[in-house]
Amino acid sequence: QVQLVESGGGLVQAGGSLRLSCTASGRTFSNYNMGWFRQAPGKEREFVAAISWNVYSTFYADSVKGRFTISRDNAKNTVYLQMNSLKPEDTAVYSCAARNRFRPTMTFRDRGEYDYWGQGTQVTVSS
Repeated sequence: QVQLVESGGGLVQAGGSLRLSCTASGRTFSNYNMGWFRQAPGKEREFVAAISWNVYSTFYADSVKGRFTISRDNAKNTVYLQMNSLKPEDTAVYSCAARNRFRPTMTFRDRGEYDYWGQGTQVTVSS
């Protein structure tokens, strides 16, 4: 089992920045590909960003490309999401997710591919 705990959410004005963190425990963090997803009220959970276990590959939704940056520190068992130039439409609960790298090839963008999920952290962007 992998336990994931997110932090760093909050209320910010449009144009502001936040950095989310997701800290893992329970298994070897460097064996997991990691993703960030978000869910706004009344909407389905959607892909935001992902990073491979070895940090060589990163992926972004078109809606956040150029504004958000995903990174990870395997020594700290933590994946980050730096969010800049925030917009009201970025308001959502943000959750991190993990998938074992030894499983078959993944797209990184499909929420169904991930095995473990955190509880989420609320991000609210005011206009």
